[in-house]
Order: sequence, then structure tokens, then C-alpha cells
Amino acid sequence: MKYAFSTLGLPGTPLARSAALAAEHGYDGLELRGHPEEPLHPDSPGADRVAARRTLAAAGVAVLGVAGYAEVAAAGEDGPVLTELRSLVRFAADLEAPYVRVFPGGGSLPQADADAHAVRRLGAAASYAERHGVRLLLETHDSHATGAAAARVLERVGHPGAGALWDVLHTWLGGEEPSESWHHLAPHLGYVQVKDVASAEELTPLALGAGAVPLADVTSRLPPGGWLCWEYEKRWYPAAAELPGQLTRGREYLLRLLRERRAAEAEPAGSPGGRGEQPRHDHGGQDGVSGD
Repeated sequence: MKYAFSTLGLPGTPLARSAALAAEHGYDGLELRGHPEEPLHPDSPGADRVAARRTLAAAGVAVLGVAGYAEVAAAGEDGPVLTELRSLVRFAADLEAPYVRVFPGGGSLPQADADAHAVRRLGAAASYAERHGVRLLLETHDSHATGAAAARVLERVGHPGAGALWDVLHTWLGGEEPSESWHHLAPHLGYVQVKDVASAEELTPLALGAGAVPLADVTSRLPPGGWLCWEYEKRWYPAAAELPGQLTRGREYLLRLLRERRAAEAEPAGSPGGRGEQPRHDHGGQDGVSGD
């Protein structure tokens, strides 16, 4: 498994600092927030993109994806959405990033209308993305928060240039068990965003393992070789603990869950800890998992 974290947890931080933190704490990549608030974004000039590639190469860190804000299921004309998607794809390609995150954004539209917008726009942009070596990932979020909802769209798009980003918080908030989310998303999955919060009512980000999100149930289903990305939403919760002091323990927590899964799979089926027993989900931070 490879590990990344989102620069949403380090709002406004220069890329060199984010890349250095990733390398220092054992992360393989970064998910870059593709917003004009950030030092590097889709409107940054070509020279800045070239410099960014050099910075990342020097740190030995990849860009997993660009977290864009295009809303493919939103009301309105297709033109501006498709223009934004193409801009995000070019930005990701310039950074040698394989993925672009997009939101549904269907809001209060009837389900059929929101689905139709998303299918049409993703279908129109998927070939362009594929030609640039990029895949558009529809995040489980807002109007399409569950795996079932995202898969409903992607099955109609039916193009390898479009896939899914599993935000485990939103499928959980949508009432979907990880097993069900995995069933729907596995054929389309690009990568997985992990996060933790105290409850469905208290969404301030916590250290991984310190909250109620069933992270062990998620990681127990993932095949080896994929990406896990920690999206710590510091930008939206400025009072949350700072991310840098939590990075090593967050990665170690995920690694421990995966090791426990492998150990359980290696046990005979009828023995304690054998197949069928889920890796434990630690709460609170008694073993040094919680943040500073």
C-alpha cells in the first residue's frame, strides 16, 4: 500500500514544505488541493509547474491527484464545467498526477437530473482525460455521497477515463456499510480517502483511530498496491490540531491495520484472529495514535 496526505490539512503551505513533510514522515505522495487559495493551482503559470516537478522529484514524493472543485452534477450549462475539467486535467498532467478529484454537487436537483448532468459531463471529459494520462474521479460526496450513488453514474459513463474516489467519511455519513461501499466502488476505484471524526454530528477532524469512522472495516477490504490518502480538513476546521505532528502516527496506524488484516488472513479459519475477524479499530489514543 502507498500513503499520501491532502494539502487541505496544510492550507496555504508552499509545495516544498508539504513535500518535505511527506518525505520526512514516510508518505509516498501528496493530494494537492487545486484551489486558487493555494500557492500552486490550476491557473499557475507553466514555469511554476516545472519548478513544482523539480521540487517533488528532489523530495522523492509523487502527486497522487489534484483535488479539484468542479461539480459535474450541478445545475447550469455544461460549458463552464467542461472548461474547468480540462483545466484540472492539464494541471494534473503537468504534475504527472494520475488522478483529478471532482465533486458531484447535485444539491437539491432531482436524482435523475443530477445523474444525467454527471453522466453527460464525465462522458464528455473522460476521453480528454485519458489522452492526458489522467483519470477523473467522482468523489463520494454531497448529492452522491454513497458508493451506490457514485457507481450508478459511473456505470452509465462506462469509460476508463472516469472512476471513483471513495471518501470513507461520506459513505459512512450516508448510512452505507464499508462492505456495501466496496461492493459498489471496487470496479471503479481510483483511490481511498481516509479521515476520522468523533461522530456524525461532530465533524472536526481527529487523528486517525481517535474517532468513530470504521477505518478498520475499510482497510480490511482493500487490495495491496493501492493508495490511501489522509484528508485532514484543517482548512475548514482551523481550531483542529495541527497536522504535521500527527503525520507519522497516522501512517503507522494505517500500516498497523493492514498488518493486522494480513495476520488474520494467515491464520487458519477456525483459530482466534483467523478469517472472518475484522482488524480492531483503536479509539482514543491510548497507544499513541492520537494527535498532539
